[in-house]
Amino acid sequence: MSIVFFGTPEFAVPSLKALIASGERISLVVTQTDKLKGRGHKMAPPPVKVAAVEAGLEVLQPAALCDERFQGELASTRPEFIVVVAYGKILPKSALDLPQRGCVNIHASLLPKYRGAAPIAWAILRGEEKTGITTMLMDEGLDTGPTLLRQEVEIAADDTAGTLGAKLSNIGASLLEETIRGMRAGLVKPSPQTGVATYAPPLKKEDGLIDWSKSAAEISCVVRAMQPWPSAYCYLNHERVMLLKAIPIEGNGMPRTIVRIKKDALVIGTGRGLLALKELQPSGKRPMPASAFILGRNLIEGTSLL
Repeated sequence: MSIVFFGTPEFAVPSLKALIASGERISLVVTQTDKLKGRGHKMAPPPVKVAAVEAGLEVLQPAALCDERFQGELASTRPEFIVVVAYGKILPKSALDLPQRGCVNIHASLLPKYRGAAPIAWAILRGEEKTGITTMLMDEGLDTGPTLLRQEVEIAADDTAGTLGAKLSNIGASLLEETIRGMRAGLVKPSPQTGVATYAPPLKKEDGLIDWSKSAAEISCVVRAMQPWPSAYCYLNHERVMLLKAIPIEGNGMPRTIVRIKKDALVIGTGRGLLALKELQPSGKRPMPASAFILGRNLIEGTSLL
């Protein structure tokens, strides 16, 4: 029996590699199509495709899962499991019904909290102290299937969506192996989800625009949650500036106003508390510490940000 693996971004790569390293037979890897990337707008393959090709695995990149030719190739694999890790598209019922033991999904939250496309970012946005990984059997709903295994993870005060995602991807790979072994041995069985469901919709670029009427703590969460994409940003003297590191500090000041210009930080007033901007990235430039950003601009206290 074999496994068909669906996945696209870097988050899914550790799971694919873990299955390969454990001796599983991967009959097919399905990932999304190559995309234009970077300033040069060159076509780049998804990270899962790169890892699969390096391992000598067959890769398919259907533009649409309803394509008859693709459906025929998928059906011919007759897999024991389909494993789905951040693939990015909803599988049709024909795929869900195909594997002998079902479709196993790795979801980066403690279901039923944060169902949807961006659970890691939304956990940080909401100021959660912990999140985790859940393995589940997929059904036709949006992350509504019965759960298999879960593992909690503390969210560090300086975690971004990127750093937390890296931690969760490795935990997910380990939990996936345990789930597959346990299902085969009859030790891991599906359980209905319990508790209040919340949702984590896809992020949009405009979600990164800072609302300075919020508290410093809330804005700090936005800055962390928006990395590496779409990035938190504001406008200073008509220049778009991305905020990469921002720390809440004690004090008060007029919201959106530069309260103090320190050697290593721009201190901004918010709806409650002050926010020390420590790392920024002007549009079209490289990330830089606040000291370098300040040095290159004639900033004055009292200037308003948008």
